[in-house]
Amino acid sequence: MEKVIRLKDSSEIKVGLAGRSRGKTIILPVAKESVYGQEAESLKLWGVDPESGQHFVEGLADMFQVLYFDYEGHRMKHPNPDHLTPDQIVEDLLFIANDMNVLHFSYYGYSWLALVGLQLAIRTERLESLIMGGFPPLDGPYKEMMVVTRSTYEQAVRNQYTPIMKDWQDSSSPEKVDWDQVQVKIDTNQTKQFMTLYQHLMDFDDRAVSLNPAVPKLAFAGEKDTIVYGENFGGVTVDIAGILQRNQQALEEMGWDVRILKGDGMDHTKAMHPETVLPVIKPWFVSNLLDG
Repeated sequence: MEKVIRLKDSSEIKVGLAGRSRGKTIILPVAKESVYGQEAESLKLWGVDPESGQHFVEGLADMFQVLYFDYEGHRMKHPNPDHLTPDQIVEDLLFIANDMNVLHFSYYGYSWLALVGLQLAIRTERLESLIMGGFPPLDGPYKEMMVVTRSTYEQAVRNQYTPIMKDWQDSSSPEKVDWDQVQVKIDTNQTKQFMTLYQHLMDFDDRAVSLNPAVPKLAFAGEKDTIVYGENFGGVTVDIAGILQRNQQALEEMGWDVRILKGDGMDHTKAMHPETVLPVIKPWFVSNLLDG
C-alpha cells in the first residue's frame, strides 16, 4: 500500500507499507525510489545501488511490516532551510507513523538518518528497537559535520550565480576526482537545511543520553568509513569507523550491539548497500523482535 502524506510544512511525501500486516513494524526512511537508465548507471559508477530502497523493503517484508519512504530525497525536493531541526524531523516521522496507524515501531537509519534515529529514541517511548548505521551513537562527529555543512553552504552561496559547471559526478570514475578542487553548485536551501540541523546539535551531548535499557540497539559501520575532506569542505576528517571502534566497549556496557563491517573497500558508501546491510540487520531484528 502506498499513499501521499501532507506533512506539517505542507510538503507531500510518498509513503508505503509492505509486508506482514500484523507483524512488527520497521520504519525505513532510507528507502530511495528506484531509478533507471543513465541516472542508474551514474549511481552505479559511484557505488550506489539505484534500486536500494526496493531491495531493502523486499529484504525485510517477508518477516516484518515495513513503513518505508525516502526522507532524504523528500527534503532535497522540498527543502526546509530554516526549520530542519531534530524536533521537526522527529515530528515528521511520528506524523507519518500516526497517519499510517503504526503505534510501535523499530527504526533503521544510515548516516545522518542514523543520528535522527537517536533523536527519535530520546523523544518517544514508542520505539521497540534502534539500528544506527554509519554514524556512532557515542562521540558523534557533530562539530566536524557542522564544519563540512557550513563550508558546503558557503560554496553553494558563492556559486549560485556562476555559469553551470561540469558536474564532478560526470567524471569517469570517483578515483579521478580531485576532491580538493571540487566546487559545489547546488540549491542553497538544500544545503542550508543540513547546516540548520547540525547547528541545533552543537550543544547535544550524546554521552548524557540515557536510553531505555529494554530497547535493543545496534550500531555498525564499515571498517574503512573515514572521510578526509579537502580545504573546500573545511579540511576536517570524519572518522566514523575509528570513533565506533574506540567506543565499542563503552557502548556494549550501555547495552548496544556493535559491528564493524570488514571487507574490501568497506567505506561509508559500500556499508550502506542492501547486500551489505541486510545480512547484518535482518537476523538482528529477528533475534530481538521475534525470537523469544
